[in-house]
Amino acid sequence: MASLGYLYSLLLTLVNFDPVSFSPHRSTPQPNHKALFVFGDSLFDAGNNQYLNASVEGSAVIWPYGETYFDHPTGRISDGRIVPDFIAQFANLPLPPPYLEPGAHQFSDGTNFASAGAGVLPETQPGTIDLPSQLSNFRDMKKSLHQKLGDKEVKKLLGRAVYFFSIGGNDYINLFSQHPKVPHSYKMQYVAMVIRNLTIVLKEIYDLGGRKIAFQNVAPLGCIPAVKSGNPDVGSKCLEEPLKLARLHNRALSTALKKLENHLPGFKYSIFDYYNALGDRVNNPSKHGKAISFIAFNMLLASIAYCCFLHIGQLDLLSQFWSPNSNLETRSR
Repeated sequence: MASLGYLYSLLLTLVNFDPVSFSPHRSTPQPNHKALFVFGDSLFDAGNNQYLNASVEGSAVIWPYGETYFDHPTGRISDGRIVPDFIAQFANLPLPPPYLEPGAHQFSDGTNFASAGAGVLPETQPGTIDLPSQLSNFRDMKKSLHQKLGDKEVKKLLGRAVYFFSIGGNDYINLFSQHPKVPHSYKMQYVAMVIRNLTIVLKEIYDLGGRKIAFQNVAPLGCIPAVKSGNPDVGSKCLEEPLKLARLHNRALSTALKKLENHLPGFKYSIFDYYNALGDRVNNPSKHGKAISFIAFNMLLASIAYCCFLHIGQLDLLSQFWSPNSNLETRSR
């Protein structure tokens, strides 16, 4: 069974990070320097939503967010760090900052484009930074890099970088919440539409110079409390229809990435099986040791934020789950 530790080691193997390849005093990256560019939704958002004028929900700028590692809210839907933060630290890189954060950016180290509530499809959650818009921000960032480093260095940097994605869950939660009983044929068409739009983004990143792609696939959506809340009869079980959508997507994602690898020279990819890793930890915590229940709970809290379910009126409910003594990141180390 895959674990977060497996994801970290897999990514580090994929990029072959050199921890001493960059000096902040140099104007250009050294030959083996790598960067980490992050795309996605609430699971990966490092704080972009707090800079959106239209975004009130999902900006995570009040307690108890950030209470462990940062000791203050940062905009992450977490009590502390998120997965891209750990990967960056393992690679001896700075934490990828929110792309929209004001001030100077060291884009040669990477940056974070993710937005809580975002989907692959623009219509999934208006007011967030959907995946096509995240791609647009990436294009703008590349122009900025060109001005600082020049064409030759940018080409090298983008070719060595890792592009890390966690996106798609909100698209299916949106479908299920609006049309819970659609026929299987429609689900297949919808999944195909999401994968097609996702593939368009990946092909453009490839055309812009990206070669190394990493994905965290879609979670077991039918187990997320916010999804289950509209179906109280399910009790402690998970909702099967959202689970089916997640499985359909994950299979199609794997197939699509394999096709891209076969057709695009130099394209490499890795998938972390978040669906089974999280599901197994929630359903069988004793298999993974005493502390794993804290990890699963922390991951579930992050998953609740899918599709901006944390409306202002629901924050009190979250606070009931998240006590001052939880320190979930600290306990799960």
